[in-house]
Amino acid sequence: MAIELTESAAYEVKDMLKQNDMPDGFLRFKVQGGGCTGLTYGMAAETEKQERDEEYEFHGVRVLVDKYDLPVIDGTVIGFKQSLMGGGFTIDNPKASLSCGCGSSFRTKEVAGQPEDC
Repeated sequence: MAIELTESAAYEVKDMLKQNDMPDGFLRFKVQGGGCTGLTYGMAAETEKQERDEEYEFHGVRVLVDKYDLPVIDGTVIGFKQSLMGGGFTIDNPKASLSCGCGSSFRTKEVAGQPEDC
């Protein structure tokens, strides 16, 4: 499977979809150029599946990924961690050969992306 959404992350996504009156919506997980190291992760709520999308379901949450993003995120696990400073999503991508300090920008051995000045 290309990606995985943990149970704790699925719970948070369900809650966000519900709060945005999108209980039947999708979570889109995407990759785009930019960030300190060349590629950045993105997540958004969506109501429709596009032609190029692969659809996955984890713990009752439907996740969309553009087929063109799959090579750089294969094996990625999206989680959610709560701490004293608040909570946030975590992304563990085994394809990432370099990541920035914030963890939202990365590159792989095959794809360098388009780094921005930080």
